[in-house]
Amino acid sequence: MSDQPLVSFDTSKPNIARAYDFILGGKDNFAADRELAARLLEIYPLAGALARENRAFLARAVDSVSRHGVTQFMDVGSGLPTSPSTHEIASGVNERARVVYVDNDPVVISHTRALLAEEGKVAAVPGDARRPEEILASPALAAMIDLNEPACVILAMILHFFESGQAQHIVSTFVRALAPGSFLIISVGVDNDASDLGDRVTTAYTAGALHSHDRQEIAGYFTGLEILEPGLTEARNWPSRQSDSVTPDRPADLLAGVGRKPAPA
Repeated sequence: MSDQPLVSFDTSKPNIARAYDFILGGKDNFAADRELAARLLEIYPLAGALARENRAFLARAVDSVSRHGVTQFMDVGSGLPTSPSTHEIASGVNERARVVYVDNDPVVISHTRALLAEEGKVAAVPGDARRPEEILASPALAAMIDLNEPACVILAMILHFFESGQAQHIVSTFVRALAPGSFLIISVGVDNDASDLGDRVTTAYTAGALHSHDRQEIAGYFTGLEILEPGLTEARNWPSRQSDSVTPDRPADLLAGVGRKPAPA
C-alpha cells in the first residue's frame, strides 16, 4: 500500500462515481456526492439495486476472465474501487495479477493511489474514456500492462454517458490495441420503456448526460469478438440465461457481456 498522502481537491461538486461509492456502502465520498445519490435514488429507487448488481457482475466476470489465464486488467472509468474490487478478485485467482484503475476524477486517482497502490500490482492512472488513445499511450499504463500479451479492458457502467457512436469508438479503440486472447467486459444502462427517466437522471446529474443505447447497439460493441455464454444479458443474470424465475422487467436495467478477441484468421 502506498504511503502517498491524500491530495486536497474541491469536493463541493458532486461526482457520479463517488455517489456510486456511497450507494454501495463505501466511505470515500463527500456531502455533495451523498446528496446526488439521494436525488438519483428518489428518481429511480432501483438505482441501488442496479449498482449492487453491477458490482456482483463485475466480480463474476473478472473471476471468469482470470480463470482463462489473463492476469492484466484495465478498469477504465473505475471510480473508487469498492470491495470486491477488480484487483481483489483477480489476485484471488492469480497472485501475479496486475490491475490499472483509470479515471478522470483527480479525487478518485488520489484516493486510489493512497489506499490501494502497490508497486507492480495495482496502479491508478489518470485518463478520460473519451480519449482512449491517450490512455493507451500513457507511460504509466505501459509500466504495468504489456499490450503484446492478453489483457482485459473493463468498461463497467460508463458507456451510457456517451452517445452510441462515441461509445463504439471507445470500445473499438481499446479492442484494436489488445492482443489475441484478450477480453472485454461491458455493462451498459438501458432505458427499457423509452420513458423520460434518462432525462430526469441527467437533470439531477448536471455534469453530464445519459444516452440510451438499445440492445442491438450494445451487441455491436462486441463486433469481432467471441462473446462468452450466455451472451448479452441483464447483469443480474450473467453468467446464467434468463429464466421465468428472474425478477420482472424494469423501467431501466443493465445489460452486460464478456467478449474474447480471437486469433487472426
